[in-house]
Amino acid sequence: MAERTGCQRMGWSLMWCLALAACNTAPRQTPLTPPEALQMTGVPPIPASLATRVGAYADVRSAGLVDWHPLGQDLIVTWRSGNTVQLHRANAAGHLTALTDAAEPTRSGRFVPAAPDLLLLSRDSGGGEAGQIVRHVVSTGAETRLTDPDQRHAMGPFSRDGRTLAFTSVPLDRTAQGGTRARISTTLSLLDPVSGQVRVVTQLPGSGWSAGAFSRGDRHLMLTRSRSNFDNEVWWLDLTPGAQPKRLLPRDGEPAAAYWGMDVAADGRLLVRTDAFGEFRTLHLFDPASGRFDPLGAGPTWDVVDTDVSADGTRVALVRNEDGRGVPYVVDTRTLALLPLPDVPGNVSRLRLSPDGRQLALRHDGAETPGMVSVLDLATGRLEARVRADTAGLDMSSFQPTEVIQWRSFDGLRISGLITRPPSRFTGPRPVLIDLHGGPSAQARLGFNGRTNFLINELGIVLIEPNVRGSSGFGKTFVSLDDGRKREDSVRDVGALLDWIVTQPDLDASRVAVSGGSYGGYMSQAVAVHYGARIRGAINSVGISHFVSFLENTESYRRDNRRAEYGDERDPAMRAFLDGISPLTNAARMTVPMFVIHGRNDPRVPVTEAEQLVATLQRQGVPVWKMIAANEGHGFAKKENADYAFLARVMFLEQVLR
Repeated sequence: MAERTGCQRMGWSLMWCLALAACNTAPRQTPLTPPEALQMTGVPPIPASLATRVGAYADVRSAGLVDWHPLGQDLIVTWRSGNTVQLHRANAAGHLTALTDAAEPTRSGRFVPAAPDLLLLSRDSGGGEAGQIVRHVVSTGAETRLTDPDQRHAMGPFSRDGRTLAFTSVPLDRTAQGGTRARISTTLSLLDPVSGQVRVVTQLPGSGWSAGAFSRGDRHLMLTRSRSNFDNEVWWLDLTPGAQPKRLLPRDGEPAAAYWGMDVAADGRLLVRTDAFGEFRTLHLFDPASGRFDPLGAGPTWDVVDTDVSADGTRVALVRNEDGRGVPYVVDTRTLALLPLPDVPGNVSRLRLSPDGRQLALRHDGAETPGMVSVLDLATGRLEARVRADTAGLDMSSFQPTEVIQWRSFDGLRISGLITRPPSRFTGPRPVLIDLHGGPSAQARLGFNGRTNFLINELGIVLIEPNVRGSSGFGKTFVSLDDGRKREDSVRDVGALLDWIVTQPDLDASRVAVSGGSYGGYMSQAVAVHYGARIRGAINSVGISHFVSFLENTESYRRDNRRAEYGDERDPAMRAFLDGISPLTNAARMTVPMFVIHGRNDPRVPVTEAEQLVATLQRQGVPVWKMIAANEGHGFAKKENADYAFLARVMFLEQVLR
């Protein structure tokens, strides 16, 4: 009892002290050896027996869709090889052949159409997101970096003749190492993949530029400039030396809207995604000469989230986010008619048309199905699985379905989310984990829950994923409801969810924890500030702890876009507001145990956001676990780190929700 009393004198809850006492008196077990890159304080040793319990849940492997091979039936897919995800070639029978084998993840790559033995891929180092373009010779495995490592590069499209790649480059601050930059510009260049020669085309002011598509004759290039979620522009650039880009959308005198230049149809019209005509981001064919927009797809009700155009420009494939589920469509650009498609099970997140336009590759998953890649024959309607997930021996049929729930917030606004309940063998009111997505304009969507299935199926925890105001998928008005000074209204949506949990007989409102990554990490901290008496613990992964320091230290190529979302910290009144709502400013109100996870090379949310929060909580005597990975960035991409972090999460949740 004396030990518990001393523990409580440090300000720790009785529940947490009892958990620690139980750990101290439990029989000693062989601990796991942490990965060398993890730097930790407060995290107790993890017994090897816990890794055995989690077992196959950490070994499930999903497939991701990258692109088609330009000459045949093969696909480029992503597949985990050992510790990292790498590019693989999948033939028509689904056999996988590794294309890359690197210490760092390789998720993006394309064969050079004019030289199919060459693969151009994008890869960063240590999670720093400073993507470099690398030429990979498939027949020998030889690799050559083609870009400047002091800049961040983004691959654009290949020219129609397949001989040239457009790409953009921005300088790096390396804010994680203390660098800074007041202004930047974007360089647009053309790359000859065979010779490696680069020709700079033009310097573009500011950041947010991306290359969309070459014109049908390769004389022009379509560009998109993204200023914010609601202010994107489409530009047209004559590739003649010395020419300047011309803005096409919005036209002079028109209000700002979100426009994305996607591709060019067979007749030269531009494929544009925009929310200029309503609440949702829909697809249109735009004729610059007449100014006419022709809508594509199945109606204006939902956002279009992915598109692809056939090589001849006569077919457009698209995914619509229909109430959290991705649904594919194919449209004939000449008649604007929809092609009949069979129902594709689960949630489609990406699609790509084959070079001849006759087949459609799809990446899809579901609550009982990890990510897989299938191929649809557009003539016959036959859907065949090309690359199935590795389920590591788990019985996926026992996994529980995910359902949509709704509740009313403080102002009467209807908020929705996803709930996944444990199997029926878990009786009585169940503990709850509220997992908050990042973005902030992302969305919790239907799909496979990965390692989190262990919490649901083996620990009996209910998973709730809210789509608070500011989430995408519900129209542009809903997305804007948390902007600027309305930031904490989204936190109140979680407070209303806690009220809803109290009314549910199968949920235990006395055993609730919150977690989140990136902006969701901020949200988990904010919930701990405002509703700490109603939760038992919070997990903050790569989260913002103070908006002012975040905006001042995030990489400069992102800064203006983030100011449009959160507010401009250079304005004294907004600076005072952002300081006032930041979790770090209100840390004295945080009393529940906190688990803080971050990557040291994070360019989006610098690691200092985690370090300043942990130092403050430690001074207050709040129980806090800290885990920093020296070789990671905005999230853990290496399996050994991700596995250990998940085991620590399990221990944390078992202690706070016991």
